[in-house]
Amino acid sequence: MTEMLETLLQACIAFLKIGAFSFGGGYAVVAFIQREVVEGHGWITPENFVNVVAIAEMTPGPIAVNSSTFVGYNLAGILGGIVCSASTLAIPFVLALIVAIYFSKFKDNIYLKNALSGIRPAVIGLIAASCLSVGKISFSGWESVIFFLVALVMVWKAKINPIIALITCGVLGAVLYGWVFPMLGI
Repeated sequence: MTEMLETLLQACIAFLKIGAFSFGGGYAVVAFIQREVVEGHGWITPENFVNVVAIAEMTPGPIAVNSSTFVGYNLAGILGGIVCSASTLAIPFVLALIVAIYFSKFKDNIYLKNALSGIRPAVIGLIAASCLSVGKISFSGWESVIFFLVALVMVWKAKINPIIALITCGVLGAVLYGWVFPMLGI
């Protein structure tokens, strides 16, 4: 019992850190979450992490919250899911409250505008790093590259809703991996 509580406390601290750095969006922190929960503590496998990211894309809520709920539940059941989720949200909640109180006073401040201009490209870099990190695990063969290209064309070129692209690739995956590939011996 004490080992589980100690692990849950470690998870809370990890998700407090994740929450502090994912304020405003989870994509920029995917690599950080992966380092904490997969590589740092080994709470979930790399494959499970990619599944969490995929599920987070299909459900409401940021990636950090979905990840914390999943990991917390795996570690300590429903209580673990609730505690880890609350840990992820604690710092962003306080920061959002502070920003809401003081934003009107500083919204025209040139230093704040300049800082935000510097942060934007850094966030894009973090998102790109996250894409590469998740991509290393996700591309397991030529089949996964085809699914990636199908989704890319659907969303980028055909302007199809990303949810429709996810559902389409999910159905194709179920059919191909569950029926066609086994018949062909692939």
